[in-house]
Amino acid sequence: MDPSDSSRPRARSERPPVGELRSWLLRLVSAPRVNMREDYAKVRRLQRAIAGLPSLRYQPIDVTARYGEGTHPVPIRMFLPRERSREEVVLFLHGGGWVTGDVESYTPACAAIADALGCPVASVDYRLAPEHPFPAGLEDCYRVARMFLAEPWRVGLEDARSLVLMGDSAGGNLAAVVSQRLAREGHAVPRRQILLYPVTQEDHDPATSPFESVRSYGEGLRLTSAEVRDYLELYVPDPERRHDPEVAPLHGADLTGQPDTLVITAQLDLLADEGAAYAAALEAAGNRVLLHEVAGALHGFITLPRRARAPREALGVMTAFLDDGPPG
Repeated sequence: MDPSDSSRPRARSERPPVGELRSWLLRLVSAPRVNMREDYAKVRRLQRAIAGLPSLRYQPIDVTARYGEGTHPVPIRMFLPRERSREEVVLFLHGGGWVTGDVESYTPACAAIADALGCPVASVDYRLAPEHPFPAGLEDCYRVARMFLAEPWRVGLEDARSLVLMGDSAGGNLAAVVSQRLAREGHAVPRRQILLYPVTQEDHDPATSPFESVRSYGEGLRLTSAEVRDYLELYVPDPERRHDPEVAPLHGADLTGQPDTLVITAQLDLLADEGAAYAAALEAAGNRVLLHEVAGALHGFITLPRRARAPREALGVMTAFLDDGPPG
């Protein structure tokens, strides 16, 4: 990836405007506006109901993981592909702003990822804010990653490095933070990680954000800047802690020793530029990185039906990445 090219956050003139008609149409398919601080429980129930609408075609395996003395068990849902074609196992961390989302609402997406990539997917049901604010959910994800890397035979891995860490949105944030912590503490890191439209920094106020995509796409689309700010306030109630690299991985002091990384962003997403900025920062630290932007896509597209253009394109890019790795 050339840092002078696609990895740099795009200037305003390079961000295509959303026309009035298209904006109206996008609002029709976007999530209804809610007060996340008050309605997060309702959103969770709605997500589970939508995920359960189709007949249950999947045969997931529900297990629990416990790693370390005195720790609580963390639920994990395993998805086996209809046909296994690679040795890797994906450890998946779901999105939902650290507040919503779970293995139930992400069951269709994880089943589609398992079938498309031809390998098992393990989805982590980490604790959610505000009942369990930072760092509870992060600790759950970190402990599961440590267990998979230290005891790979538990999930059928002969080589711990064959683990692929993947997350979308807040889950992409958690995956990036987990990889940084693993390297910082001297543990093995996965060979590869896939970050889908990740949250990488803490400022999503259009008036102060360093990223133009926040101003271009922060209102009226799938995810708004106000919603991201609400999510962060529920996840990290102390505003001083939101600058911590374990909340905002773009602020990591040492990004060396990270996995080969695929960052996939959505063009019409307020998080697009910070995802690109994280890809550029990883590459500047000497890591192998591939950045891919899905044109015309909204935030959260991996949960759309697999036949939809955006997830189909992303799954194709993931497959090529696992087959060949990033260029260079």
